[in-house]
Amino acid sequence: MGNGLHEMVVDASIGDVWQYISNLGYWAPLVPGYIEHKIISDKVSEWKFKIDIGLMRKKIQARVNITEWIKPSRVTFSITGLNEKFTGGGSFEAEKSSEFQTTVKGRLAINTYSPIEKIITPILDKTVPDMTAELTTNVAREIEKRFSCRR
Repeated sequence: MGNGLHEMVVDASIGDVWQYISNLGYWAPLVPGYIEHKIISDKVSEWKFKIDIGLMRKKIQARVNITEWIKPSRVTFSITGLNEKFTGGGSFEAEKSSEFQTTVKGRLAINTYSPIEKIITPILDKTVPDMTAELTTNVAREIEKRFSCRR
């Protein structure tokens, strides 16, 4: 299983961070390799993105289910492959550092049950931490852009 955790301080209040991460439509396009997404309901969406698996580039379709909304500190989700055999999940967690700063933690875990699992798992072990860091950083930068004028 590939696991990633990335933590950083965002120059925005916890309320601003929550306003952003509680809307899938804002951060879905920030997924590395993003192609498109479709919101099915307030808790379910389908995403398409490309990932590098060794020397191959794969187009992935996944269903993302929000399993927990805890205002203002956490969004937790599960992810299931629609065209590939994988499952996983992750979260965004926010903790107030000061009035205008919030510590954000992005987590992601992916597990494959593909016939070529023995080949893919070591690649996921290397790729998922980078994807987690990139997504968390992208979200943090967008939050800062969107809410910097409020300070």
